[in-house]
Amino acid sequence: MPSRDPSTSPPLHSHVTDALKAPSLIRLSDNLVLARFETLKIYAALGAVRSLVEAGTVRPGDTLVDSSSGIYALALAMVCHRYGLRCHIVASTTVTPTIRSQLEILGATVDQMPAEQDLRLDQHRRVARVQELLRRNPGMHWMRQYHDPVHRLGYAEMAALVRAALPGAPLAVVASVGTGASSAGLIGPIRQDDPSARLVGVQPFGSVSFGSDRFQDPEAIIAGIGSAIPFDNVRHELYDQVHWLTFRYAMAGTVALMRRHAVFAGLSTGAAYLVGCWEAGRHPERVHLVVGADTGHRYVEKVFARHRDAPDPAGLAPVEIASLHTLSPPWSSMSWQRRGFPLPDPPTGQPAGPPPTAGAPVTG
Repeated sequence: MPSRDPSTSPPLHSHVTDALKAPSLIRLSDNLVLARFETLKIYAALGAVRSLVEAGTVRPGDTLVDSSSGIYALALAMVCHRYGLRCHIVASTTVTPTIRSQLEILGATVDQMPAEQDLRLDQHRRVARVQELLRRNPGMHWMRQYHDPVHRLGYAEMAALVRAALPGAPLAVVASVGTGASSAGLIGPIRQDDPSARLVGVQPFGSVSFGSDRFQDPEAIIAGIGSAIPFDNVRHELYDQVHWLTFRYAMAGTVALMRRHAVFAGLSTGAAYLVGCWEAGRHPERVHLVVGADTGHRYVEKVFARHRDAPDPAGLAPVEIASLHTLSPPWSSMSWQRRGFPLPDPPTGQPAGPPPTAGAPVTG
């Protein structure tokens, strides 16, 4: 038999986290590429825990604790399995039985919040529960995925993969904001090679991270994309453009991604895809990398089973605003210009910005 060429053999991994961490890069159009993950946050958990172990901050047998709406919980439990650490998850009400079962089999202790329609209250309850656990068990290590910059470290590896796959291309990264760690961890290394690389953030209405918390979206279940509390890992000054979408518009993008490209992905990915199509049409000179954080399994009933109700993305477009004062559902977009937050109010007597105008429909 002819010998196998080692250069063409698939890698043999020593742990499943190595097999799952890297994305599949899928070209959706000439200037639109999807980075599809089974679970994006393995990069965050691996980079953070590896750093803590190497520094001696945590040792085998120690317990790591954090709050999560789902994919970070699973990533952290898998990484704890790899390093011989215990794991305690304070889980959102949105964590599905499928994810909870996996967490429990991996040995994680799961505290799940009671059913709650208000995800703001859910998030506040989770943080309070973590703090209660720390008071009772001071030896636990709180991972603080929302605040500790150690969660950005693992994404440097992803940035290297992206630059190798798309050499020389001027890039725009389109990603849900979430905790902010993936956006910061990815765009930082990319801008070392190309300072002009754009970062486009996607938010739901109701999130405090970019000032839409005065709105409420009754259907919003876009876990992992917004926040009810300020996150230190959200570095506002990194973003060039910000988009806010309602649940129905995110649903439209999620169903369209499946229908057009056969990609079964989560709601935050669908939101980023809808925005990515819009941005790719506005900036044809750039390759737009849409970050797809997870698969669609936890959205089967509330999104995919309702696919006939999803709006047609071809008829959707954002209202382009110049000020947060004119922010309005269902879809707004604003040139953020790498500024901090909160933004200064317009001078007294000056208008907050020009009247909002709708752009052309998304066709990508």
